[in-house]
Amino acid sequence: MSKSAVCSVAIALLLPLPSKFALAQETGLATLHDWVRIGGKTCMANHFHDGWGGGTTRSHAQAAAVHAWQDFTAWEYGRRWGNYGNAISRSVRCSGVRGNVSCSVSARPCRR
Repeated sequence: MSKSAVCSVAIALLLPLPSKFALAQETGLATLHDWVRIGGKTCMANHFHDGWGGGTTRSHAQAAAVHAWQDFTAWEYGRRWGNYGNAISRSVRCSGVRGNVSCSVSARPCRR
């Protein structure tokens, strides 16, 4: 097979990928989990994500934990799933003293 024919085949094989990448950006691995409709949102039926963070105050540590939750969830499932404000079954736990606080958050991802 000539070099140009090999290139043409390679390009033809790659053409369908943008739509697959778009789907991955939309759902990521979310299709591995069961979904339920709750209050106009699509949510993970029973799958939780967690995030951890630290800071000098409870509010800083909690914000860092939420940011970690959002970053990982969006990376794994796509941006629409990675909004902590849309999540359900949220919980926050913090410990430490002013100057050295750590927090963890847990929630079921949802998308609108």
